[in-house]
This record gives sequence, structure tokens and C-alpha cells, in this order.
Amino acid sequence: MTSAIEVVESYRAALGKGDIGAARKLMQDDMSFQGPLDTFNTADQYLAAAGRLASIIQRIDVKKTFVDGSDVCVLYDMVTNTPAGTAFIAEWYQVRDGKIGALRAVFDARPFAVMFGG
Repeated sequence: MTSAIEVVESYRAALGKGDIGAARKLMQDDMSFQGPLDTFNTADQYLAAAGRLASIIQRIDVKKTFVDGSDVCVLYDMVTNTPAGTAFIAEWYQVRDGKIGALRAVFDARPFAVMFGG
């Protein structure tokens, strides 16, 4: 059985390479996402939005990862090529049956709100 951290690290690596297909295989169909700008109830909805966001990301600098059973928390700086600059983000992944079942992202969305019509 694959551990929660292995699932999350594989998922993040796939997204980082732009391999949406590989990332999708690591997500439950009914994966839920909650963030300050959007909420999604399926993996496909989330990946469509993540694909649009990818064009503004210069790099991700992981600061710390915490694991508690099937829960994984990743703290990182998302460096963008926009006036919003760098955002410190906390992501809480919940893994079930070897795939990501839920993801919650927390960050200060104010610098990004203008870009997304808010």
C-alpha cells in the first residue's frame, strides 16, 4: 500500500511537470477542493482550474511537510510572474484508498482577487 506522503509527493511532482494525466490518477473522482477563491466537488473541475493557474507560476518552494496518518500538510511559497508576487500557501491533503480525496488550500487571496474578477 502506498503511503499518504508518497501519494501527495507523486501528485505534486506530476503537476509540477505538467503531467495532468498522472496527477489525475492519484485523485478520487469525487475529490473535494476548498480554497479562498474557488470550491470544487470533482477532481476534473479542480484540475481544469489548476491548469489555468499553471501559467502564472514561476516555481514552488516547499518549506515544510507534515504527515499525520492519511493527512498531509504542505507549506510552500508559490512564486508567480504576476504583480501578486509570492504567496505563502498551506495545503491540507486527505488521502483515502491510495488517492487524494480532499484538498484544502489556505492563503491570502487579496493580491490575486483582481486577477480573478474579485
